[in-house]
Amino acid sequence: MTAVTIYHNPKCGTSRNVLALLQDKGLEPVVIQYLKTPLDRAELKALVARLGVPVREVVRWKEAEAVSAAAITPDSPDGELLEAMARTPVLMNRPIVVTQKGARLCRPSETVSELL
Repeated sequence: MTAVTIYHNPKCGTSRNVLALLQDKGLEPVVIQYLKTPLDRAELKALVARLGVPVREVVRWKEAEAVSAAAITPDSPDGELLEAMARTPVLMNRPIVVTQKGARLCRPSETVSELL
């Protein structure tokens, strides 16, 4: 069985859909509810590196109130964005799935199939 980890927010429909898709494939992913157990800056930096995308692509810009409170913009330095996500975990976009094939922000839900 393939080792799978999902950074999950149970209140997010896309995150719930991805988790269901994984379970429908017979997988039992490690579920990290990052709002309950936030990643620290180093963990976030490692996860973003694994994703192979700019840090700003992992920020959930739709959380306007949290973005405003964190005083960040898409032009903020990576360190500030990582710090903001570590302090305010709702700013991390989701769901992120990690398998042996790589890591991906699974939006839309069906993109998770590329990791299986």
